[in-house]
Amino acid sequence: MIDENRRMFFKKATVGLASGAMLLTPKTLSANESVQDKSNKIGSYIDLSLCDGCKDFDTPKCVTACRDKNSIHFPEPQLPLKPYWPRKNYEDWSTKRDVTNRLTPYNWTFVEKVSVNGEDVYIPRRCMHCDNPSCMNLCPFGTIEKSKEGLVSIDRDYCMGGAKCRDVCPWGIPSRQAGVGLYMKLIPSFAGGGVMYKCDGCVDLVSKNELPMCQTSCPKNAIKFGNFEEIKAQAKARANEINGHLYGLDQAGGTGTIYISKVPFEDINKAIEDDKIAKNDKLNGRPHMKVNIEDKMDDTQNWMMAALIAPIAGISVAAIAVHKSKK
Repeated sequence: MIDENRRMFFKKATVGLASGAMLLTPKTLSANESVQDKSNKIGSYIDLSLCDGCKDFDTPKCVTACRDKNSIHFPEPQLPLKPYWPRKNYEDWSTKRDVTNRLTPYNWTFVEKVSVNGEDVYIPRRCMHCDNPSCMNLCPFGTIEKSKEGLVSIDRDYCMGGAKCRDVCPWGIPSRQAGVGLYMKLIPSFAGGGVMYKCDGCVDLVSKNELPMCQTSCPKNAIKFGNFEEIKAQAKARANEINGHLYGLDQAGGTGTIYISKVPFEDINKAIEDDKIAKNDKLNGRPHMKVNIEDKMDDTQNWMMAALIAPIAGISVAAIAVHKSKK
């Protein structure tokens, strides 16, 4: 006789396979569907004309506050780390936990400093919280979700570290740490690869009507969260006031994060890319600021990958559902 857990698995697998097949439909989740009540949607603006990178401090205050709050979620990998099939390497930041000049599994926000026309520009970077997140649309394990406020988060307890979220993210935001996560209990030598980490917008605080740490810690009031329509109006007004530029409203189909700058973002992006080349910096974690961004979900290869992973997604959803039911 099939026991209850096996019954649940097969039931969830059927539902999961159907859910996985939905990946084959372009734009599986529209911006309107992603936030059921648009009045709940929050957004943020980041005013680069005010941010000075906390130059009088060793580390920007927003970075320190984010690290302090989220340190309980930082990965503690099982050693020794080893490559997992079919890959021949792994991503390990556990020996570089103090790195604060890029996004890592231990650093979910950082402040990029570049020089544009002889002027220093400081750019706080973290997840953009897209209106229609491609990471969520293509995650083969169904572990990325969007809150009713519009904040995108990764379920660290069930992420398998496949990194498709980073592959399709317009900015390559999520970071991976090997040697941790559910796959270590299930198939440690195959697939997976760890857990993906990124800013979750302090969704736990926001759900309690509290403000994210990056805002409350900023000494220059350069970061502000609030009702998205109000934030958007304030960002536009500020840009007009300084004869400036906006970024994030249209990029990747729209995001919940709006940057305000006195200098054009084309110039900022060029400065970022030039600095990477000058330093031969090829590591992940320093996102671009391209103005024109292609939707990676329009890439035929990604939709082919979606077709291939749909069955995996179904089985994964089933396995995760059973695992959660036992907790």
